[in-house]
Formats: sequence, structure tokens, C-alpha cells
Amino acid sequence: MSEDKSASRAAAAKRRAEAHEGNAQAAAQAACDRLTQVLQARFGASLGGRILAGYMPMRSEISPLPAMHAHPGPVCVPVIPALHSPLIFHRWTPDMPMVPGRFGARVPEQAEALVPQILIVPLLAYDARGYRLGYGGGFYDRTLAQLRAQGRVLAVGLAYVAQEQPEVPTESTDEKLDLIVTETGVLEIPR
Repeated sequence: MSEDKSASRAAAAKRRAEAHEGNAQAAAQAACDRLTQVLQARFGASLGGRILAGYMPMRSEISPLPAMHAHPGPVCVPVIPALHSPLIFHRWTPDMPMVPGRFGARVPEQAEALVPQILIVPLLAYDARGYRLGYGGGFYDRTLAQLRAQGRVLAVGLAYVAQEQPEVPTESTDEKLDLIVTETGVLEIPR
């Protein structure tokens, strides 16, 4: 299975980079506007009390920053505490000092732990079943399994529509997303 995933990752990274070229800011804004509308419709007045986890975009990842800025409640970003472990999350605000974390992702300089109820997930590819192809570290799969065992969390894949593929190779440890939001639409995954 890992050979299938490795080949898929290379092809998916190329498709994502092509989608990102010249369209990144407009696509991110459109996807994040859609995400904000979906969250408002789903949670209504209680949205401000929900903790949203975004991420600091790297390489050609679609940026969740517009949704993070628009969220009326607390926002956090992932921090990798150690290899082969679930992510932890630290409070984020637009003006706070950030420092490099593991694998180059920026993390808040001051650590204030939060537990997200809405998790925006980066990805290389996705399919209509709700599976995502990540970078291979398993951080988000472990994190989603842990958060789901503790209670309900809404897992939202944020992607360019060009990142969809017919079927993502999966393993027993892969966690499905609840929604996938792109610059052109929203895919709700049945449970």
C-alpha cells in the first residue's frame, strides 16, 4: 500500500502545485468564504464558542487564513510534539509572534493549548468517499482518531477542486473527513 500512496503523493503534489499557480489567493478566498458559510449554517449563534483549528499554509497548500481570520471564536494551529504522535494545538491570533516548528510550519511563540472542535485539514488529494492523501506522517489521522474518541469534532478538508481523484489509496488507520470544501463547492461525506 505504501508504494501506491507514494506514487499518488507525487502525482497529487504536481496537480496541487498546478492549481496553486496564479490562482492561490482567489481560490483560497472563495473556499474560505464557502467554509465560513457552511460553519455559520451548521452552528448558528454557537459558532463563536467553537474552537477552530486551521494551519499555516506551506508550499502549494490552499490557505485557510481567510477562514481563520473570519472565525468569530478561538482559533488554533497544529504543533507536532513528536514523531508518531497526535498533533497538539496552540491558540493563534493574526498578530502574534510565530516561530518555525517541525517540518518548517510556523507555530505560535507562546504556547496556549486548545482542543479544536472544528479541524481544517490540509491534503494532497481527496476522493468522494471522504478520504484524504496526506504527507505520510499520519499526524492528522492519529489526531482525528484521538479527537473523535474524546467526542465530536468536525473534520474539514480544504483543497483545490483539482486535487480530487477517483480513489485515494487507504489503510485501516486512515480517518475520513466530514466535509471537503473547495473553491467551487462543498462535498458532504455521509457517515
